[in-house]
Amino acid sequence: MADARRRSPGLRRALCCTFAASTQSPDRPRHDCPHPRRRPSKPPPKTPCPGSLHSSPSPTSRLGLGIIDRRRILSPGRVSPIDSDAPLGPLPEISDSVSIASVVAESEPERPDPVSKDRSLASENPDAENRGCFGESGSELKLSLKGKDGRCLVLELEPGILSESSALLAAMLSKSARQVPDASGDSCKIEFSGLENVDVFKETIELMYAKDAARWLIKGGVSRAIDILEVSSTIMFDRGMKSCLRYIEAVPWSENEEEKLKSLFARCKFDEAISEDMLARLGPQGQNNPEDLAVHLIQSITNGTNTKARKEMQSLVSGLLSKSSVYQKDPAGVDKERLYDTCHSCLNSLVHLFEEASDRGIVGRMETKPLIERVSKQVENLNWLLEILMEKEMAEDFVHMWANQEELIKMHGRASPMMRYELSRISASVFIALGRRKLQCHGDERFAVLRAWFEPMLWDFGWLQRCSKGLDMRTLEESLGQALLTLPLKQQQSFFEEWFRCFAEHGTGCPNLSKAFQVWWRRLFWRSQKHADEFFNT
Repeated sequence: MADARRRSPGLRRALCCTFAASTQSPDRPRHDCPHPRRRPSKPPPKTPCPGSLHSSPSPTSRLGLGIIDRRRILSPGRVSPIDSDAPLGPLPEISDSVSIASVVAESEPERPDPVSKDRSLASENPDAENRGCFGESGSELKLSLKGKDGRCLVLELEPGILSESSALLAAMLSKSARQVPDASGDSCKIEFSGLENVDVFKETIELMYAKDAARWLIKGGVSRAIDILEVSSTIMFDRGMKSCLRYIEAVPWSENEEEKLKSLFARCKFDEAISEDMLARLGPQGQNNPEDLAVHLIQSITNGTNTKARKEMQSLVSGLLSKSSVYQKDPAGVDKERLYDTCHSCLNSLVHLFEEASDRGIVGRMETKPLIERVSKQVENLNWLLEILMEKEMAEDFVHMWANQEELIKMHGRASPMMRYELSRISASVFIALGRRKLQCHGDERFAVLRAWFEPMLWDFGWLQRCSKGLDMRTLEESLGQALLTLPLKQQQSFFEEWFRCFAEHGTGCPNLSKAFQVWWRRLFWRSQKHADEFFNT
């Protein structure tokens, strides 16, 4: 009776399933094989294990019959046992990212399989107790994958598809066949060692067996497809490269995925016909002048009519053009002449608006709201353009341009306070830039702009306090005083005397330049005392 049980194929398969379940894998289904001690008198029917690969949602379920042994893979991505007859020996590594250690031919006696002769895709398990379950197969190829972290997987594959898919694997199989000429009943072994990511290499092999590559790649996502693309390039898997490139090009990318793609294209070369669309998304293919594009964006904003949208786009473009931009290492250039042409256009619009107010006979009284809004728009444009010019360190000509606006200065004296104070907002930006060392220009230019707009600033300071529109009045007072102190003492005297009369009359309606006045006074009489001491000493 005992001899009959040993010869029973059902018993042998029951023991195999029992050992396979001993790994305590949480995702491996329970086998319905009976316990050996309570075995029925008749062997159970020969049915595949419920953990069949074809019932798994893994991409390996698409490998099809005739390639995969249903008993071999019980769960996708799990490490499954292999034959323990010939353990793998250490092989030398190659420094490539996917290195090939060696190609060896290893013969194993072919064992009969009472259930199926299908080939299987399996992975190695260091548990020696489970290896006997896979010793019955006569697979023609074992592909060993060893990672840098010491992890090892062994895939039992049908070599025909590998040879058709990868030129590198085909060459390795041919070399293995030449080394072992009489290997009809044996299985060959190919080993890759020093892999960065064993799972990615395994999934690249699985892609060779996938019937619908596009649907298979969708499940992994863009980042995984980029990894598979790199491995496919390494092993010369052309169909895999085409599938990955088509999928990646057809979907949106995150910033991390885009950087990953740029790094990959810098390291690997792909067929231009395949990667043309991808490269077109990663960067411009033809000549592109960033200066012309930047000026075009600036002009679009200055001509805009929606106040809220213009402010939002101003902030966006300023960030793109700034030196601290996070979008590019080198800040985008701006054509200086074209940018100043835009400044002159905004100034001409201001002149026309004040002339329009004069023609209507409303200069000196309250203007209509649309006219004031148009004036405010041009003032905001000029202040924004000044910020861009200072960022690009080419704002000196703006000081000269603003100092020579004689028509605006004349109309400022005749216009109502509600309208004229808008011009002093531009002067305030210039004075703050001079006083806070953001703008450096010749002394004659500083004197010219202060002589032209210092008195209008004294008149409009009260209105600026009531309608500051984001202007820091304390900063304006300090910067105006510091700008005056950059002039020669004799020029400073005329300005401080004018301020002293205005402040004595209007008080807080005039900027408080007391600190700067004291500095000027101390410097003036220190020089006088020094000259006096030198006179008496001689």
